[in-house]
Amino acid sequence: MVEIIENINDAVNEVVWGIPFMVLLIGTGLYLTIRLRFFQFTHLITAWNETFGTFFTRRQSGEAGAITSFQAVSSAMAGTIGVGNIAGVSAAIATGGPGAVFWMWISALVGMATKFGEASLAVKYREIDPETGEVSGGVMYSIQNGLGQKWKPLAVLYAILSGFAAFGIGNMVQSNTVASELQDRLDIPGFAVGIVLLIFVGLVTLGGITRIAQTTEKIVPFMAILYMLASLIIIVLNLPAIPAAIGSIFYYAFNPSEAIGSFEGAAVGMAVQFGFARGIFSNEAGLGATSIVHAQAKNTPARQGMWGIWEVFIDTIIVCTMTALPILVTGSLGTGETGAVLASTSFDAALPGAGGWIITIGIVLFAYSTMLTWNFYGEKSWEYVFGSRVVIGYRVLFLGFIFVGAIGGLELVWGIADTMNGLMAAPNLISLLLLAKPIIGAKDRYLKGSDELQDEQVSTPEFE
Repeated sequence: MVEIIENINDAVNEVVWGIPFMVLLIGTGLYLTIRLRFFQFTHLITAWNETFGTFFTRRQSGEAGAITSFQAVSSAMAGTIGVGNIAGVSAAIATGGPGAVFWMWISALVGMATKFGEASLAVKYREIDPETGEVSGGVMYSIQNGLGQKWKPLAVLYAILSGFAAFGIGNMVQSNTVASELQDRLDIPGFAVGIVLLIFVGLVTLGGITRIAQTTEKIVPFMAILYMLASLIIIVLNLPAIPAAIGSIFYYAFNPSEAIGSFEGAAVGMAVQFGFARGIFSNEAGLGATSIVHAQAKNTPARQGMWGIWEVFIDTIIVCTMTALPILVTGSLGTGETGAVLASTSFDAALPGAGGWIITIGIVLFAYSTMLTWNFYGEKSWEYVFGSRVVIGYRVLFLGFIFVGAIGGLELVWGIADTMNGLMAAPNLISLLLLAKPIIGAKDRYLKGSDELQDEQVSTPEFE
């Protein structure tokens, strides 16, 4: 039965991650980059000042919303900075070679424009209940309110696919990687890990987005800083090997990777495919899922979009690179390991004793925070289609899949997650192309000094 599922998924995956989808994915980011006049590069410092830079000022947002902008981006980054940054990057290198890292970078650079669009549209087209103050937003609302009711089937399709994708990218992949790591390091059985994760995820998610945001704003900065500090130490200790490692990333992005030890080498096509696939898995630019939590922020469209820019930059350009370089400079690629084990091997080689434990702690915290946020993504997606009555049932089902992932096979779980990512991305990318004008408008209004929420909202959908 498992073999049949694998064969079906492989067939679908080849179509989903084929050339047409790659063109749509990267093409959308490139198109928005050009239409935004390379805003994510020319105004990167401005974006910093409007996001993390606000911590050093007293400026407060008076806009409507359920949580602060920092809580929103912490929750969004909790969903993006997950095991994909460790196991995903390692798997990409193990399969596609060093060149895969280059294509991950490319997906991030154009993905910064994509994420700006997703976050700004989420705030622009969200709905706020005037009585309860509850906020609902995300790709499905951007499609419905931005393109008009005749496009609602596309919104429904996205919501259904997003709800299913949450069981893969934000659930089974996370619990499976945690279970594999803890079983390898501490010999803890998968079913025990699944039960513990199920309980701790449930304790937070039952409190809704407020409790999720309060938890992730504490976990995300801590885990990201700890992981990056450890990686920096390894890089400094192996500084002479850094130029060669970076050179291999660029060289093998356009040339077949040579066999190294147990690594059999990889064609350029594999580097491109796995670089893009794992890049999207890591930063989620193009999937649109983070728009669900960005919509909750007390902010204006353009300013929240700037949080999206830095979300992608930190996730892929910084954190993913911090995984890739230790693997390359320590020579761990030739060991034959893959996934989290490959990352752990590289950290152990550079920091004997402590390195592997840093990876273990990072995986547990990364995965835990990711599951919290993706539970919210999934339930809000299905709530859009089926109404509020589905929320409790979805939470219970989500918790059940945590256990399934913990005892499931790694390759099958990752394969299904990749397929679901591609399927849910298509409706979002189409809507971004059709709603490019409002995205550009949000950016232009900000540059003119009139980035107010009421200025951004429009009464007539673009394609009504």
